[in-house]
Amino acid sequence: MTKRYQSFKQFYPFYLSQHQDKRCRALHYLGSSLVLLLLIGFMTSGNFWLFLLMPVAGYGCAWVGHFVFEKNRPATFTYPGYSLLGDWVMYINKIKRLFNQG
Repeated sequence: MTKRYQSFKQFYPFYLSQHQDKRCRALHYLGSSLVLLLLIGFMTSGNFWLFLLMPVAGYGCAWVGHFVFEKNRPATFTYPGYSLLGDWVMYINKIKRLFNQG
């Protein structure tokens, strides 16, 4: 990955190209859902450990998807901000598709 992206708009097509395997995407959705649940748990209980588990749950699931199924290096290592934003854009788009099918 030698190209330097100057905007998220330029980066996002590359991000999507790194998530072709549906199992990898499913693990990203799982990780993002766990992050949201942990955030809710933290906000309602004040248990700081739940807050600390958020990146472990989110990145743990995503990185398993990349290393095991995609066989590529997560973009997080080179583009942490754009990659995190890409995770949430992909997640929100998936939720929109789920609701638009019903």
